[in-house]
Parts: sequence; C-alpha cells; structure tokens
Amino acid sequence: MSVDAATVKRIGRLARIRIEENEVETYRGELNAILGFVAQLDEVNIEGVEPMTSVTPMALRRRDDKVTDGNYAEAVVANAPLTEDNFFMVPKVVE
Repeated sequence: MSVDAATVKRIGRLARIRIEENEVETYRGELNAILGFVAQLDEVNIEGVEPMTSVTPMALRRRDDKVTDGNYAEAVVANAPLTEDNFFMVPKVVE
C-alpha cells in the first residue's frame, strides 16, 4: 500500500496537524516507510503461537474476597473537626 499526497493531507486534517505543501513529500515518505514495516509483519509465520498479554509470564496476585471495615476508621476521621462514633458530623442545613 502506498500513500499519495492527497492521503497525507487528509491524515493531517483528521489529526488536526497543519501540513505545509513543502512537507507533504516528507510525510509521504515517512508514512510509506511505516506501512512498509507493517507489511513485513504479515510475512511472519504465527501459526501455533498463542496470544500473550505480556513479554514475561506473570500471575496476578489475588486476595481473599472478605468484607471488612478496613480497620482504619479512626484514621479516616482523624482530621475531621467534629466526629462521633467514627462518623463525620456536619451542621444541619435543612430546617
């Protein structure tokens, strides 16, 4: 696949990049080089290769799914101006 000057201008407009007329050929060459590299990847034999999510094998660390109060209620309300039984107390605003 080869990119022409009109396509370069369209890509620039879609990307909201101002491309001057004297820069079109430069961008055209760069885009064609990128697409040429991507075309080379089509030649790689990937039959029997499983998809992967990382280059190193990893297992996610898991924890038990237990419901707790977190054991740090005092720390949460420590800077509050007024608290009661680990709840924030606020002035009444609706009569």
